[in-house]
Amino acid sequence: MLRDASTPVPAVLRRNFPQSKILVAIPAFNEGPTIGSVVLKARQFASEVVVVDDGSVDDTAETAALAGAHVIQHARNLGKGVAIRSAWLYAREHSPEAFVLLDGDHQHDTNDVPRLVETVLSGNADVVIGVRWGKTSGMPIYRRMGKRALDYATAAATKNGILTDSQSGYRVFSRQALESLEPTEDGLSIESQLLLEAQERNLRIEEVRIDSRYDLDGSTISAGRHGSSVLGRIVVLVSEKRPLFVFGVSGAALLLIAASFAIIVLETLITRGAVAQGTALLVVLFGTLGFVSIFMGLTLNALKRLARK
Repeated sequence: MLRDASTPVPAVLRRNFPQSKILVAIPAFNEGPTIGSVVLKARQFASEVVVVDDGSVDDTAETAALAGAHVIQHARNLGKGVAIRSAWLYAREHSPEAFVLLDGDHQHDTNDVPRLVETVLSGNADVVIGVRWGKTSGMPIYRRMGKRALDYATAAATKNGILTDSQSGYRVFSRQALESLEPTEDGLSIESQLLLEAQERNLRIEEVRIDSRYDLDGSTISAGRHGSSVLGRIVVLVSEKRPLFVFGVSGAALLLIAASFAIIVLETLITRGAVAQGTALLVVLFGTLGFVSIFMGLTLNALKRLARK
């Protein structure tokens, strides 16, 4: 169920928030201008705020510490996935009732924390995703198109259907999710990997609409580079999770191409009485690749089933 951003925060929840064990973690890289205010705003809804400074060369770590955050520093930039893994290990040591991840560039509104957390604390979900909803989020159209493409790519790895915003970095995890999920990706594909793991373990996933800002661009890489790198890793993840689907579909496509060339060879043979040797070689090439791809899918799928047993 997708809940609306206008849903008011329950008065009881807001009143009891300081007593709840809520850990907010913020992966940050060169977020000096914004990290201080993000930490201060997040602290009103958290028992502790942790900032993972991923090798920043500015004053991100110092500013976060002055704002009251516990700071974990990486000696060099290792990627968002590694930063989240550091925060994940810290959270496991402290066993919060809810573990919140959000960005430190002011794109996410910390006032949305209570609504996202409430879904976990009420026992209705193990993973809550803050959804940047279409045009209302202010997201540029090229970002919306790229986001949707990555949503469909992520959905290809699961049988549970597509999520509205698979790439959102604004998330809340229950204690059970914190213990059962294992983030392994180093880069920006960490968002997709965690969702795939959650769906594989049959954890309950809910979506809540949030407000996002795009007038302040804190991204350190271009949208194109971001999308291509994430898509590449998603393809690898999908091939690992559903090898029969990936290699089966690829093999079927190659066999269709081979069949198309075979028709041309037959037409040439019938009308001219000659064999189009070049086209015939393409039939053999694509046909062989198609059968090999399907065989690989069947083999890897069998090995995956054996590994599970």
